[in-house]
Amino acid sequence: MSTVLQESVSRPVAQLDSVFDMLVAGGPVMIPLAVCSLVALTCAFERALRLRASALGVAALERELLPALATGGAAGGLAVIERHATPAARVLRAGLARWDAPFLEREKEVEEAGLREVRALSANLKPLVYIAMLAPLLGFLGTVYGMIVAFSTVALSEGLGRPELLAAGISQALVTTAAGLTIAVPAQVLYYWLKSRVERFARDIEELYARSGQTLRRGAVPPPAPAPSAAPQSVPSAVQPA
Repeated sequence: MSTVLQESVSRPVAQLDSVFDMLVAGGPVMIPLAVCSLVALTCAFERALRLRASALGVAALERELLPALATGGAAGGLAVIERHATPAARVLRAGLARWDAPFLEREKEVEEAGLREVRALSANLKPLVYIAMLAPLLGFLGTVYGMIVAFSTVALSEGLGRPELLAAGISQALVTTAAGLTIAVPAQVLYYWLKSRVERFARDIEELYARSGQTLRRGAVPPPAPAPSAAPQSVPSAVQPA
C-alpha cells in the first residue's frame, strides 16, 4: 500500500482528455467492470435475437392454425403445428394432442408446457439482474479505494495548501462510480424490456389457445365444394338439313 501511495505522490496529475484516459484512471476495478459490460451486452444481444416475433412464432402460427382447425379439426391443427419448431407451436401441441382428454387434464398439460417455454425464454435474463446489482457496488469499491489513495497522496506530499491534488484524485476516483452506473442502468432497462417480451409472449399464446379452442368447439366446417361447371349448350346450326 505504501508503494502505491509513493507512486501516486511522485506521479504527475493525469489529464483525462479522452474516454480511454478516464477508463485507465479508474484503476484495476475497471477490469471487472469491463467484464460485466461484455457479459451484459452478450446476454442482451442473445435474448433479443431469441425473443424476436419471428422466433417466437405466434403470429405465423396463428395465420395457418386457425383455418386448419376450422376445416380439419384437431388433426388438421396438429398437421400445421408439426411444420413449426417454435415455442408457440410446442405449447399448442400439448393442448391439441390431448384435445379428447378431460378438460382439467388438457389444461394442466398446456399450463406445464407454457411454463417450460417461459422459463426457457427467461433463463438468460438473470445475468442482467446480477450485473445491474454488482456494477454499482464495484464502482463504489473503486471510488472508496481511489479516495483513500487521494487523501493519502495529499497527506504524504504535505499538500494541505494544494487543493488541486485532492481534486484530481477525487475526480479520478469517481470514474469507477460513473462506469458502474453506466453499466447498471442500461442492464436494468434491458432486463425489463426483455422480460416484457416474455410476458407478452405468454399473453399472446394464451389468447391464441383460447381462439383455437373456440374454433374447435364450433366444429370442423368442410371446405366448400367447387361449383359445377355449366354443361356446354349446343349451338344451333345455321343450315338446317333438307
